[in-house]
Amino acid sequence: SNKILADLSRRKGKIDMIKTNRAIAYRLYPNKKQAELFQKTFGCARFVYNQMLSVQEERYKNNESHLSKFDMNLYCNHNLKVGYTWLKEVDKFALTNAIYHLEDGYQRMFKHLGKRPRYKNKHKSKKSYTTNFTNNNIEVGENYIKLPKVGKVKAKISLDTGYLRIKSATITQNRDETYQVSILFEIIEEEPVQVVPTEDNTIGLDYKSDGLYVGDTGIVANMPHYYRQSANNLAKQQRKLRNKVIGSKNYYKQQKKVAKIHRHIANQRKDYLHKKSTAIAKQYAYVCVENLNMKAMSNKCFGNGKATLDNGYGMFLDMLTYKLQERGGDLVKVDKWFPSSQICNCCGFQNPMLKDLTIRYWDCPNCGVTNIDRDVNAAKNIKQEGLRLLG
Repeated sequence: SNKILADLSRRKGKIDMIKTNRAIAYRLYPNKKQAELFQKTFGCARFVYNQMLSVQEERYKNNESHLSKFDMNLYCNHNLKVGYTWLKEVDKFALTNAIYHLEDGYQRMFKHLGKRPRYKNKHKSKKSYTTNFTNNNIEVGENYIKLPKVGKVKAKISLDTGYLRIKSATITQNRDETYQVSILFEIIEEEPVQVVPTEDNTIGLDYKSDGLYVGDTGIVANMPHYYRQSANNLAKQQRKLRNKVIGSKNYYKQQKKVAKIHRHIANQRKDYLHKKSTAIAKQYAYVCVENLNMKAMSNKCFGNGKATLDNGYGMFLDMLTYKLQERGGDLVKVDKWFPSSQICNCCGFQNPMLKDLTIRYWDCPNCGVTNIDRDVNAAKNIKQEGLRLLG
């Protein structure tokens, strides 16, 4: 019905509609039989991936051409499924998508965007597979999700998505042995009207290790350090894990406890970042930030790597990007070499003494302004530079 209304609106020329894909994750509670089938599918997808990787590597050694993903899929159907009949017990789309993921890895390597695809290890690789929607084989109910071969799996449903078109589903087992499914929906919505950037609808944010960011208005995020809050409990559980015999049942039980703490920290961080990014996107159309190299900043040479990684600043910027674009705005990235901390926002005087990061407050010798907050001043300069880039 949503698609029909969109087509009618487009024909009449009243509203410009666009198609977007959005994934929604749900927690799964499979029974014992369903969990076993999930494990089989994880293993079969990993097996097909490794087998086709071996085939491609062997062809390279013999100076033969690279197989396309369609040829690899034919090889799987005509050779692997004949030689290994147990591959037919699982969802066929899971095996096909495993082959397509391998081809994506090769294409990234050919374009010099990534390294050579590597074999997947049973104990270290992520347990996940993707299936496609066809003939209503995937369905979201009131308290269940229907999946191919598995049937109806108990789930926690938080959103009504009955009117949306399903495209695919990715089932994942987390390190703490919980299951989740990420369902990709096709959404037809109005094309956002581009907002004109002004001083009022634009904000500048300066990265802050102790608190995530500082705004040009003086607001500070004051993000809690979730990793440090759980550090003592995590260290205690890791000490217990160290004393277990590797490979024993007690070892895997303790490993699950450690993984549960890590997942709790990650969920706390993601929840906080979603709330903060949503609040900013609702209030402002344009957000100006510095294009920082977070990987380099997390290096131990800076002395604040743990705080940098705990903030999740890169994840925060990704959230801001799509939330602003949905509302007709955008995220503006200022060059990382722009001296935002050294320039006085009042007169434009550049003070080279501020290369010393220990100076948090300073007085401008040019215009006489005193007690300038380094972070707030940098955020104001980032905002002005962002507005200049926006034209």
